Amino acid sequence: MPAAKRTSAAASVSVRALDEPDLDRADAIFRVAFGTFLEAPEPETFFGTADYVRTRWAANPHAAFAATVEGEVVGSNFAANWGSVGYFGPLTVRPDLWDQGIGRRLMEPVMACFDAWGNRHLGLFTFSHSPKHLELYRRYGFWPRFLTAVMRKQVAVSAAVPGRVLYGELTAAERTEALSLGRALTGALYEGLSLEREITAVQAQGLGDTILLEGADSGLDGLAVCHCGAGSEAGEDVCFVKFGAVRPGPDAADRFERLLDACEQLATERGLGQLDAGVNLAREGAYRRMVDRGFRTGLQGVAMHKPNEPGYSRPDAYVIDDWR
Repeated sequence: MPAAKRTSAAASVSVRALDEPDLDRADAIFRVAFGTFLEAPEPETFFGTADYVRTRWAANPHAAFAATVEGEVVGSNFAANWGSVGYFGPLTVRPDLWDQGIGRRLMEPVMACFDAWGNRHLGLFTFSHSPKHLELYRRYGFWPRFLTAVMRKQVAVSAAVPGRVLYGELTAAERTEALSLGRALTGALYEGLSLEREITAVQAQGLGDTILLEGADSGLDGLAVCHCGAGSEAGEDVCFVKFGAVRPGPDAADRFERLLDACEQLATERGLGQLDAGVNLAREGAYRRMVDRGFRTGLQGVAMHKPNEPGYSRPDAYVIDDWR
């Protein structure tokens, strides 16, 4: 695009709510933006059958935003509320309009969401090798901390995991109790952390299921929110653990192994051949356990935190997520 036209486009950008008729356009930009940055041979097909835009919009349309130029969508961004924790992304802009300040405009409404929700710890996943991305988010108070590895392994058939329950198989009353137990588990990792919105969104949209591991004391030993197959954030033939965690304390490592077994069991039941899961390298024990099980890194980025504190990314925290 000529420089004069680029300047004009940037000057005329506006930001509004992302509406349902915008989703196809936002999805196309999301794919080509990532594909272009990562130099994929066919950027427009990047991410294949995985869907991040429609699923995140459906989870909370009030936290999805579009940048427009002359009425045309040229970028989007999404905010997620995990109780005391908030994160955002993917933030994407049409490649011919990069470096024109549109990303900054798309940051404004998500930061307003975090203020309204009262999240205490904020985060994002971005490219560790990109000074441009790091500087954009630093301006909003985010600081780069440990690398995050998005890992994968081929699914191995294993025996059924004792005490494994699927949220989707519970009655309405049992689901209410399960959500309460889930909040207690995640709150033990970081006060106020809650995955209730992710659990209910996966169920409502039919994206997969949430694994619950019953504990001996009537609580939960672990949980894992899993996306399964095409049309979810996983993509074809993939089970993606969007968030997984086990109760902290003694034997947490053993509980984590049991949770990973349960995730492979779900993948097997769904006929999926690959298991994907992200882990922050500050969670040293979790990362080492995953490597020992055969997980290998396919994509690596950096987690940025606001404030510059560990949150639940600590050596003793057996947690799976990647904030993409």
